[in-house]
Amino acid sequence: MGSIALLAREAGHRVSGTDQNVYPPMSTQLADAGIQLTSPYSEECIPTDTDLVIVGNAGLPRGNPAVETVLNRRLPYVSGAQWLGQQLLTERWVIAISGTHGKTTTASMVAWILEYAGLKPGYLIGGIPSNFGQSAALGNEPFFVIEADEYDTSYFDRQSKFLHYSPQTLVINNLEFDHADIFENLQAIQNQFHLLLRRIPGNGMVVHPKNDRHVHEVIDRGCWTPTQTFDLNNADFCVQDVVPDGSEFSICVSEKIVGRITWSLTGMHNVQNALAAIAAARHVGVQPSVACSALSEFTGVKRRLELIHSDDNLSIYDDFAHHPTAIQSTLTGLRAKIGTDTLLAVIEPASHTMRLGIHATTLANAISSADHTMWFNPANINWDMRQHLSGTASEIINDTDLLLSRCKDFIEKHQPLHVVIMSNGGFNGFHEKLIAVL
Repeated sequence: MGSIALLAREAGHRVSGTDQNVYPPMSTQLADAGIQLTSPYSEECIPTDTDLVIVGNAGLPRGNPAVETVLNRRLPYVSGAQWLGQQLLTERWVIAISGTHGKTTTASMVAWILEYAGLKPGYLIGGIPSNFGQSAALGNEPFFVIEADEYDTSYFDRQSKFLHYSPQTLVINNLEFDHADIFENLQAIQNQFHLLLRRIPGNGMVVHPKNDRHVHEVIDRGCWTPTQTFDLNNADFCVQDVVPDGSEFSICVSEKIVGRITWSLTGMHNVQNALAAIAAARHVGVQPSVACSALSEFTGVKRRLELIHSDDNLSIYDDFAHHPTAIQSTLTGLRAKIGTDTLLAVIEPASHTMRLGIHATTLANAISSADHTMWFNPANINWDMRQHLSGTASEIINDTDLLLSRCKDFIEKHQPLHVVIMSNGGFNGFHEKLIAVL
């Protein structure tokens, strides 16, 4: 929604907004753009001369004071995805990046590749790519890169957001069960992806992993568009000569090496993201060799293993991972980079799915690359973390002040040390508090 606000402002509209919680980096970006923010939701948060209200989908049910004000005042309103589809994307070549993991990073890669190639794309991304410094821009026609989320659109529109975008080029990075607050099971998510495939034109392109069974189940239900596959090996787009931490590798297209990437990112998940991005970029006309050069200058996305503090013996990272697969791949990649240095993971289960306990049985294995893990146990969690996560290498802590104290003590006793703070929420400003305490 913050990115939509930036696009509306760039398109010439006067924009204000409200949210229950406002925190960096998005709050800083909006303030820099001159967009007024209020918090929390209230009857007074919508200006009297409002022409249109764009309603998001997180924490905005009937009964929300802002929603009730919109309805009682009979103000025109649309969902964010509908506004994008109708007002910004109808005349654009949309490159949509979908899937359970890697959407933000892959969309950032595609946008940067196109920018590097001189195409000046528009983009809307659920994070802030360091190469751009902002999460959205109108860009030049025709290309527009968008992070295409399967989450539902709003309280009055229960279809997935990506069904509003009409992409010409679609990337499906992967498929796992997530968003347990709105989807009953994986099949319910696959149903939405099937509807998305039904909307891709025959002269478009679908880029997908070669060996993801859940993606193939969607493709097999019907795909009327040419496809390209990516994987670490034996796919249309694959790699050779990969350095173990994923920081350097060669790209192969149809079994021919077309370039080599050397970058600051780590992990095989980012290697896969790069393959998907290169395939999508080639469909819009950017040669893979150019894409490799672009990605060698790609500097990542804020809150995706972002280094936020560093000295001779300590590195602290902010990471958005909130699903066992993402947690595991991030920690595994960092472990390959740091060798035998001590690795501490500090994790807040902030997403709906995590707090419902859907992945409780797989989380212990996801943190196997860490030497020690500190779990924050929030008050509104629906499962017993101690039943699944207790052990000599794990702590479960109910209070953020106590968590802060424990982290400080651990850091003082274990150096050289790498600390990864994992949360897809604000974590009550824990990142900043930890650095300040140190």
